[in-house]
Parts: sequence; C-alpha cells; structure tokens
Amino acid sequence: MRKFILIVLLPLLTAAAALAFYILYYNPSAGNQRTRMVIQFIRRPQDHQNWSTPAGQRCGDAPFSMPTSGFIGYLWNDTFKPGHPHEGIDIFAGTDPGVTPIYATYDGYLTREADWKSTVIIRIPSDPLHPGTQIWTYYTHMADADGNDLITANFPPGTSEVFVKAGTLLGYQGNYSGTAGNPVGVHLHFSIVKDDGTGRYTNEYEIQNTLDPSPYFGLNLNADNDPVLPLVCGN
Repeated sequence: MRKFILIVLLPLLTAAAALAFYILYYNPSAGNQRTRMVIQFIRRPQDHQNWSTPAGQRCGDAPFSMPTSGFIGYLWNDTFKPGHPHEGIDIFAGTDPGVTPIYATYDGYLTREADWKSTVIIRIPSDPLHPGTQIWTYYTHMADADGNDLITANFPPGTSEVFVKAGTLLGYQGNYSGTAGNPVGVHLHFSIVKDDGTGRYTNEYEIQNTLDPSPYFGLNLNADNDPVLPLVCGN
C-alpha cells in the first residue's frame, strides 16, 4: 500500500515542485496576472487551449515564426527576483517533457557547446530587421528534470556552425532547471542575443545583451508595455 501511495503521489509532488519554483522565482505579486495565468495553464492546460500559440505562426510580415506551441506566459524584461529581469520569453506547453517540439525560428548556423545539456544557439549573420548586424537565437530547457537531453540526435554536444533552415526540428520542451532533480515547469525559454563584435555571442544571462523580441515576432512581448494575455497577432 505504501508503495502504491508513493507511485500515485510522485507525479503530483513533481508538479508541485515545478509550480513552487515559479511561485518563488518569479514575482507573484497581486498585480502579476502573468504568474497567475502560468500557474493556471500548467495545472489545467486542457481548460485553456485558447491561450496557446501554435508553432510556426508568423504574424504579418514579422521575420520570425513561433518556435513552439504553448502559452507565452513570461515576457522580455518581466519582473523576476530583484536584479534578474527576464532576458527572453517563456512558452509553456502544458505537456510532459519530450512531447512538444521546438523549431528554428529563422535560417542560421547552429552551435551546441560541449557542456550544454539542454541548449542550442543559432547564429543569424544578418539581422532581418537591421541588415548587416549579426544576432543569435537561444533555445533552452530541452532536457528532462534529470538533465537527459531532449535535443534531436542531429545536434549532439560539440556541434558547431551547422546550417539549419527555419522550421528545422531542434528538440522538445523539457523541465530541466540546470540542477538535476529540481525541475521547472515544462517550457521553452527563447531569447535573441547580441553579437560581441568579434563573431561570438554575448552572455544571455544579462538582459542588456538581449533584444526585445516584439518586432521579430510581431507580438507585444515586452513586459514594460504590460500587454493583455493571451497574446494574439495584431494586438
């Protein structure tokens, strides 16, 4: 009986741990509608499918297509714990790890550093909005809670400068936090990273090294603008 109880409770405890991470890490103030909606979506995604944006969607003439399906719950420059504004957007699948695919948003050259368990970065030689300027697109959390990667076999650790077209399958949404056994909610974190001027990407963990993704997707993805969720093209 004890073993049966543990089997039943373990998935619930894992989900609770993921929710606790978001409640503690992100700022769930009374006015933070995004946090409340993220929690609602993670708990009962089947009740909120109209909140989900489909993979491959492109708004108008925006250059980037949506990299994965799910609820865009956290935005660029969102309010996190003090001193840590959000460098990109978080898209929540509402599925288990390894189920929801992630695709390249734009043509470029993919690198996966040798020690990256859940991350790839794609170099775009010419920014479609600022031709002649090099930028990078960054995709992470593509591993399960224990750090087993969910990146496609085409891009093993140590991959460097492999050309990929927009729409290329990169991997699947996961819940790896960077620490094994301490999962986050299943999602993709996506950001647009500046070049350092020598042909390398800058540190994605600093928001000043990233770009507001709003004009690239044709969506209001800047938390400073306090957009109404769920996000839809044209709003």
